[in-house]
Amino acid sequence: MGEITLGQYYPTNSILHRLDPRVKFLGTLVYVVSLFLVRGPFGYAFCGAVLLVLIFLSKVPFLYVLRSLKPILFIMIITMAFNVFLTPGTILWRWGFLKITEEGIRMAVKMGIRLVFLVTGSSIMTLTTTPNSLTDGMESLFGFLRIFHVPVHEIAMMMSIALRFIPILTEETDKIRKAQIARGADFETGGFIKRMRAMIPLLVPLFVSAFRRANDLAMAMEARCYHGGSGRTRMKPLRYERRDVVAYAAMAAFLAICIVFSVTGL
Repeated sequence: MGEITLGQYYPTNSILHRLDPRVKFLGTLVYVVSLFLVRGPFGYAFCGAVLLVLIFLSKVPFLYVLRSLKPILFIMIITMAFNVFLTPGTILWRWGFLKITEEGIRMAVKMGIRLVFLVTGSSIMTLTTTPNSLTDGMESLFGFLRIFHVPVHEIAMMMSIALRFIPILTEETDKIRKAQIARGADFETGGFIKRMRAMIPLLVPLFVSAFRRANDLAMAMEARCYHGGSGRTRMKPLRYERRDVVAYAAMAAFLAICIVFSVTGL
């Protein structure tokens, strides 16, 4: 379970770590949108090159970033298989009702690349941004929604807590799993049904631990007189620096290039 890096912060001194969290949040959104704009090999190659540059600038070890892909391998395989066998087009191979088409292979490759780039890009944001900074950035970006009575601060706080709980629950799951194995539990052998039943001794204490931690957190917030976002101040107010303006300009240039790739089909 230690392969999950989403929600974990990797402390180091890089230019991406020093960027304003609002820039990184919007940059991640722009990158995700660009993955669905480009359609050709040159467009995907450009997005991949930009992703490699971001990993280099973040100073996070490349293998550490790639660990974020392991939890989605099963989903990626299933998604690619559905595209290969269910996409109509020129049939390359058929066996009964199963068939592989040329269009299906292309779609499967595109979907696999999109998933890899999407998860890796999102991981870079969380690896270079503390949960508190991410919460402040989201609250600042979507503050205008308060006009429509949207609880922006509460939503941002919930997302921050969720990101904090990911590595905590991951570590807790690993501890419970090792404890159950020491007591003779078997999670590896047997059929699908047997493995699902073997997960019960793992899931029950995990849920109990999660609810206990949530209750402790709620009591701690109440003890500190937490009452939402109205009238709250920050120890470190968000201010744009020159590097943030440069990052916005690079972001606009990146989106423009992706639009060109989308229009030309390259």
